[in-house]
Amino acid sequence: MKRTIDSTENAETLGPYSHGAVGGGLLFTAGQIPVTPEGEVLADEPIGVQTEQSLSNIERILAEEGLTMDDVCKTTVYMTDIDQFDGMNEVYRTFFDGDPPARTALEVRRIADDAAIEIEAVAAAED
Repeated sequence: MKRTIDSTENAETLGPYSHGAVGGGLLFTAGQIPVTPEGEVLADEPIGVQTEQSLSNIERILAEEGLTMDDVCKTTVYMTDIDQFDGMNEVYRTFFDGDPPARTALEVRRIADDAAIEIEAVAAAED
């Protein structure tokens, strides 16, 4: 059975989607762009700042279910400029102690609100 998650600590969603959903022992987050809990999009900030905000949003979604970044099994990182990979990776690594999750990173043409990055995660969870 599926349950949806709407984090009270993140900005409200602006469309017909949830911050996350739990089902089959997994938690799936919606893609997180660098938007602050107050709703400010940090699209003009450097890639490191955008990465930190996106991953902090994921942390808050996980926390709604009592999970941490240690529970993340897989991430997908979408970037508008793959040449900024090193800057993203420098910040990304600070969010994962020990064994990092599997990851896919790819370049895309555009991301909502002209952000440079969007990150989604899949974590082990209880139904």
